Amino acid sequence: MSRALEGLGCCLEGDELLRLRSRWCAVKSKMSRFLNVLRSWLVMVSIVAMGNTLQSFRDHSFLSEKLYTGKHSLVNGLQARTFGIWTLLSSVIRCSCAIDIHNKTLYHITLLTFLIALGHFLTEVFVYSTAAPTIGVLAPLMVASFSILGMLIGLQYLDVETVSRNKKRN
Repeated sequence: MSRALEGLGCCLEGDELLRLRSRWCAVKSKMSRFLNVLRSWLVMVSIVAMGNTLQSFRDHSFLSEKLYTGKHSLVNGLQARTFGIWTLLSSVIRCSCAIDIHNKTLYHITLLTFLIALGHFLTEVFVYSTAAPTIGVLAPLMVASFSILGMLIGLQYLDVETVSRNKKRN
């Protein structure tokens, strides 16, 4: 973007060009700040997911007491371990995205993990009735919803930052 601003130098006077540059720097600063907050959020969600993974392997009654309270009989060790593996995989993907947030493929896969989680919990509550809208279900629904929103906003910043990086290379 700075090269584009320099290209405008012939059309803009010194003060106008400086004002435009300072605005662009402010926008870039907000972009970087938002992406850093998003990275921190992804790491935090990843760490919590690791804890849920361990809990799923340690004691499968955790799932019937906290999540799938609608039909306790459907929760068994195999289902708990499967849930644990999914949670572990999601955690690793989300942490990887936090480390390499500019990797668009990884970013989209991470966004997809939140969409899948949201869809899973919504169908368990409203379609299969295996979960009730308790805090154990509402918490992951809120985390998934906020994460989707944050990642969609971050995607806007990521696109602008990618364009900026590509212009610097050229």
